[in-house]
Amino acid sequence: MLQKVLSTIDEYQMFKKGDKVIVGVSGGPDSMCLLHMLYLLKEKLHIEIVVAHINHCLRGNEADDDERYVKEYCKKINVQYYSKRIDINSIALEQNISCETAGRDARYNFFYELKNKLVAQKIAVAHNANDQAETVLMRIMRGTGLAGAVGIKPIRDGIVVRPIIKLTRKEIESYCNDNKINARIDKTNFESIYSRNKVRLELIPYIEKNFNNDIVSTINRFANILFKDNEYIDLVASDKYKEYCTLEYGKIIVRKELFKEHEAILSRVIRIALKKLKGNLYNLETKHIYDIIHIQKGCTGKKINLPENLVATNNYGDIHMYVNISTVNKEKKELTLEMDKKYLIKEKNLYLKIEIQTKEEEYNLKGNNFTKYFDYEKVKGEITYRYRRQGDKFQPIGMRGTKKLKDIFMDLKVPKEERDEIPLICFGDEIAWVWGYRISEKFKIDKNTKKILKIQFKRGE
Repeated sequence: MLQKVLSTIDEYQMFKKGDKVIVGVSGGPDSMCLLHMLYLLKEKLHIEIVVAHINHCLRGNEADDDERYVKEYCKKINVQYYSKRIDINSIALEQNISCETAGRDARYNFFYELKNKLVAQKIAVAHNANDQAETVLMRIMRGTGLAGAVGIKPIRDGIVVRPIIKLTRKEIESYCNDNKINARIDKTNFESIYSRNKVRLELIPYIEKNFNNDIVSTINRFANILFKDNEYIDLVASDKYKEYCTLEYGKIIVRKELFKEHEAILSRVIRIALKKLKGNLYNLETKHIYDIIHIQKGCTGKKINLPENLVATNNYGDIHMYVNISTVNKEKKELTLEMDKKYLIKEKNLYLKIEIQTKEEEYNLKGNNFTKYFDYEKVKGEITYRYRRQGDKFQPIGMRGTKKLKDIFMDLKVPKEERDEIPLICFGDEIAWVWGYRISEKFKIDKNTKKILKIQFKRGE
């Protein structure tokens, strides 16, 4: 059985030599089996293990006994131990989520806190083949797609690893008995109070009795096949994202050419874009993906509001996706800028700094869209950061006269709903830089320039 786990670790390259691994241990058979196995394999794998335990405060004295048991076991085998008590019921009520969700979030938050504190590389958790079968069945019943039917991935984000994912619960119990591991038993696991428990205690036994007595292994083979197929499709989608999508100034632009791709790839690329924009896909469903695909087929200007204040608009066939910060209690700042002082622009998650340099110092006029240079001696009045006002005019570089900022935005095909969110750098009453688009002809550097004003935005630090 140990060799089976070692093969899983090798197959998915779960560890690298020298890794420090946070092992999530509840005290139950699954996590104790995982801890025991990693303890035996740590020299062979050249890893260091650290145990993390969460007391969810759900089962009174029994939960406290679990905590003591894990602590004493770690002391016995001389493994570093960390624990935390969290009132999961209170969190669930406060956030209006289930105890299962609150518990899972609390565990992973604690694991990642420890990972950062101890400079660890991996987090090992004890999901097994039965957990996998239960998850796949539950997702199929909810109407999942290919990615969901993959179930629990053996390795997630290169950090969370599941070394015993191919062991069945019977194998784990047998291993604990053979190695005299007197694991703790959570009695709530035998009560049909949660959907997962009903699948575990009623549905799977029914299928085993009436249809397939090896259904757990069958579902795991199914999930493993899908994992490989899905991994390949994801790789293709990732390449297409790089080809057709760009992240500019807090928004993602999906070019219209993408929408000629196969739907399987198209929908995945949109998911990638949304995840990069938002950081996760919570509250975003398949119907939202297809809403985006649908508006691309419509006329320019068509817009949809998505969960979490996300907006998607059709901009001449391209799709622009961004966070509608005007609905997130954003205060539109007007700042007077001083030299060599750093300003946090919260609504953009950017830092802004201005400084003077001589012409002899290195600078790159082409530079990048986050840094621009101006002739300092042409600057009159205060240097300010603001957003557009009614009647604003601007003279883009290369243009002889001024033009209404509104008309310039129309020429540049900037969607209406984005125009009020674009920062402006002004010298006195003159707009010097429409961030993300143009700088002014009036303040450009020329052969007579002696002092250069450098204005730079940087991502949040």
